[in-house]
Amino acid sequence: MSRILDVQSIVAGYGEANVLTNVSIYADKAEVVSIVGANGAGKTTLISTLAGVIKPRSGEVYFQGERITDMPAHERPQKMLAMVPEGGRLFPFMTVLENLKLGAFPERARSGFNQRLEEIFDIFSILRERRGQLAGHLSGGERQMCAIARAMMSRPALLMLDEPSVGLSPVMTERVFETIRSLATRDNLTVLLVEQNVGEALDISDRGYVIDHGSIAMTGLSSELKDNPQVQGAYMGL
Repeated sequence: MSRILDVQSIVAGYGEANVLTNVSIYADKAEVVSIVGANGAGKTTLISTLAGVIKPRSGEVYFQGERITDMPAHERPQKMLAMVPEGGRLFPFMTVLENLKLGAFPERARSGFNQRLEEIFDIFSILRERRGQLAGHLSGGERQMCAIARAMMSRPALLMLDEPSVGLSPVMTERVFETIRSLATRDNLTVLLVEQNVGEALDISDRGYVIDHGSIAMTGLSSELKDNPQVQGAYMGL
């Protein structure tokens, strides 16, 4: 398999405090990888570091073989790396279509815009219906779909999602997760899924990492992690 993301011994945090300690993960092409754990475990700090929002104190990050450890956050989408932050962070007073257009700002994503838009509407049919509606008037599930669709407009090789199920009903969570899985299969897309909903995340991912107190506590195939009594007891309420 082609290695898309390779994170080596990352240390990162805020102020003088380290949140992540020697975290190493990887993701291959067309693979869905879950990063799961409790609130405060360091999941969002990890994905923020990979997006360039937080600069690591030590360690290395490689994306498609290129070192991006020190690359500014605004340059990373040009390298085919996209992130959907927790809550989606749409522009509420812009329409769905206007939000999607913003996703195509990387230069390589501007050519074939109309074709890509139609592809996105084929996947997210509800957004075709809502294209002229203000994003702030969408339901929670529709907002999450729009945020994912906006990221997909940039034609990423790696899509990172931070807690996409937050605030969603179980039915909408299942629908969003099914969409994430189908995107990986359809577009040969690598997905890094940061999620507190451990069972659902492991259901749609190929491999997983359990992060605890800023370190990788466990890793393996998602099916193995889901059947692990320690994971079940600590994170799944079983």
